[in-house]
Amino acid sequence: MRLMLGGMLLLMCGSAACAEERPNFIVFIADDMAWDDCGAYGHPHIRTPNIDGLARDGLRFDSAFLTCSSCSPSRCSILTGRYPHNTGASELHQPLPADQITVARRLKEAGYYTASAGKWHIGPSEKKNFDRIHNGREKVWLQAIQQRPLDQPFFLWMAFFDPHRPYQEGTIDEPHKPSDAVVPPYLPDVPETRRDLAMYYDEIARMDGVIGDVLAELDKQGAADNTVVVFLSDNGRPFPRGKTTVYDSGVKTPWIVRWPKQVTAGGSTDSLISSIDLSPTLLELAGLDVGPTFQGKSFSAVLSDPNAEVQDAVFAEHNWHDFNAHSRAIRTAQYKFIDNTYTDLPGTPPADAVRGETYQAMLKLRAQGKLTADQQQCFTLPRPAEELYDLQNDPYELQNLANDPQFTAVRDQLRAKLSQWKQQTNDTVPKTRRSPKFDRETGERLQ
Repeated sequence: MRLMLGGMLLLMCGSAACAEERPNFIVFIADDMAWDDCGAYGHPHIRTPNIDGLARDGLRFDSAFLTCSSCSPSRCSILTGRYPHNTGASELHQPLPADQITVARRLKEAGYYTASAGKWHIGPSEKKNFDRIHNGREKVWLQAIQQRPLDQPFFLWMAFFDPHRPYQEGTIDEPHKPSDAVVPPYLPDVPETRRDLAMYYDEIARMDGVIGDVLAELDKQGAADNTVVVFLSDNGRPFPRGKTTVYDSGVKTPWIVRWPKQVTAGGSTDSLISSIDLSPTLLELAGLDVGPTFQGKSFSAVLSDPNAEVQDAVFAEHNWHDFNAHSRAIRTAQYKFIDNTYTDLPGTPPADAVRGETYQAMLKLRAQGKLTADQQQCFTLPRPAEELYDLQNDPYELQNLANDPQFTAVRDQLRAKLSQWKQQTNDTVPKTRRSPKFDRETGERLQ
């Protein structure tokens, strides 16, 4: 109720008069971080005191999902509130077309100061919707909040480079140890994997430190109480069977919202959220009409009632990212159904992950016949045309139930719902495939 009243009051007054009442927005977006790779989501060793603090002081979403697990398509999807195949930028490195309407554009038109800091990965046309773009890797996130005008509500898009590959030792003063690594069953528990994960953890810790610096400056400015802070990732862990896949290891994301003025501290919610829901929510909190171009749904009701439900299913897709791919998925609270179009292609991870220690170790172990069946899945040919998983009993999605007679009704229901979504969103399969650009065993560029 108080959110509805706040929205009504904002609509009845001018932007200048209501600058103090209109919430500010800071969106922290990690680059290739799995949903459970921080203390707030139960990781026992990664040092993330500032992310954990956001969860302690805000609301942690335990069922938040991305529309794809690929850097630039995911970010374009978040900003537009549209599925990747509806943005005109569904494949890696495709620029967002100028005709796409983003949350930054709408907020800027409504009198918000808009700024981006860090990684810019969505093409040139969106730059006009930001009053300032802070490029670089050193202290630009802190500069973005320090240099904002103090007489306007603000929207800060804080895009990190961490924990994207490549990794190297010495990222932080107290590096994580390989013994700290939590190795999922679909990766081999060998020294190379543990060393790879430890360096990935270091980059998460470095990013967490920057988040702490920005939040300290926000406190210093006295603006924390009415600033909505959101933390999420653009896709999953950049390891085999993570990033670029539609498994939870690829599309499930950490999602934390802190807003001292409105959100009760320390809560959690199982409400099913899609990343296309973020922009409609911010617009609604700013007192603006969402408009017809945004396909997502506002989750503002969840901020005051964690038991509120937004939807009963979310959708994800996998398009070209270094390698040809075309998969679609529907995820409910318990089940996931996946439709794979290119069954003749293996689930090779991105080229930088192929070059990483973990995948190279997996290639050697595979040649020696030492990979388990679960660890072989990213090499499997042909891939199953359909996959069905019971997430409550199989959280790693290792037991495909698509052909299990006991789950025929579930499969058929989800297949029909996914087909309906494809029709409603005008989803199509590319008429031709792109030429390979990287070697699937070395990760080296072919052209």
